[in-house]
Amino acid sequence: MILEMKVPSPGESITEVEIATWLVEDGDYVEKDQAIAEVDSDKATLELPAEESGIITLKAEEGDAVEVGAVVCLIDMDGKKPEGSEPSKSSVSSEKSKPETTNTKPETTQTYATGSASPAAKKVLAEKGIAASEVKGTGKDGRVTKEDAVKAVPSMGSIPAHGERNTDRKKLSMLRRKVAQRLVAVKNETAMLTTFNEVNMQPIFDLRKEYKEDFKAKHGVGLGFMSFFTLAVVRALKLYPDVNSMIDGDFQITNDFQDISIAVSGPKGLMVPVIRNAEKLTFRGVESEVKRLAIKARDGKITIDEMTGGTFTITNGGVFGSMLSTPILNPPQSGILGMHNIVNRPMAVDGKVVIQPIMYVALSYDHRIIDGRESVGFLVAVKEALENPIELLMDNDVKKALEM
Repeated sequence: MILEMKVPSPGESITEVEIATWLVEDGDYVEKDQAIAEVDSDKATLELPAEESGIITLKAEEGDAVEVGAVVCLIDMDGKKPEGSEPSKSSVSSEKSKPETTNTKPETTQTYATGSASPAAKKVLAEKGIAASEVKGTGKDGRVTKEDAVKAVPSMGSIPAHGERNTDRKKLSMLRRKVAQRLVAVKNETAMLTTFNEVNMQPIFDLRKEYKEDFKAKHGVGLGFMSFFTLAVVRALKLYPDVNSMIDGDFQITNDFQDISIAVSGPKGLMVPVIRNAEKLTFRGVESEVKRLAIKARDGKITIDEMTGGTFTITNGGVFGSMLSTPILNPPQSGILGMHNIVNRPMAVDGKVVIQPIMYVALSYDHRIIDGRESVGFLVAVKEALENPIELLMDNDVKKALEM
């Protein structure tokens, strides 16, 4: 019996996906639920599992855009598993996941046998200072055409006598193309500004030093910085609701809940899963959600629903060593908070210069609906909560707040 495997819907509003990588080859025997392909949507990269066991016949090439519901492969369920063979998932996945440039050179970097250049091509190449032997001809017998000459790019400097100068050309994934479009749209369609401040992290350092071991032993998660920042943002959003709003045409939509998007690094790049109703979560609740979402993103198992929505974003460039940046908005949200690295710096405390762990923070916001008073006030409120967490985030009861 032949099973037609169709592309499932990754989520609402997604009508097509792109075959990023086949993890199996045409004619392979696959096991039920074995990952056979990675597919890109405009929001995430997802694995496509085999619906049944059998011999697979591929019906799409890598890089093809396939509509949701279209047949992407066939599985002959009567096909027999080869004797002595093991499921190809691990071996094939590891091989397929390697860039093609590992063992072979990209086509664009190979040395081609070229024919002579046409008179028109010679003229164009002469003007560019390019030798015909440096150009891959697409004409008959490798002849360099005028079109080839027009497209040819001069070498930047002289070519070394020894060694090779290789380049790689690959198509951007659907996810990366969509991200690029969204980022350009943000710059063109919003009035984005950024305001900065600094936070003395010593009070949080002191709390973590005293309680982090007991917290982890009781709850199974660490007491990190993200819970402090998330709850500080929740408090600030309640004080300045315009920062928790977005524009829809001629209307401003303000939310009475705080769904906080957190930027995490995944195997396919940056992903932004959402902590739902963060205003109802405790320190333990936030840390548990951050851990759960980060693991799913790392393992490539994050779902579209878990990355959809969000009313405000927190991004932490500090984990990569960033001292200061201007984070870009995550549309249609109107605000994003950037965390950065923590560095010991001299600071005036009670009239004395002392060394304190300082973090620079940045708030990018859409000036169309958020004015300077709200943006600066919001960031100051975040700063106040982080520098006085016992009073403003824990209601002066640390053990109760940490559920100790």
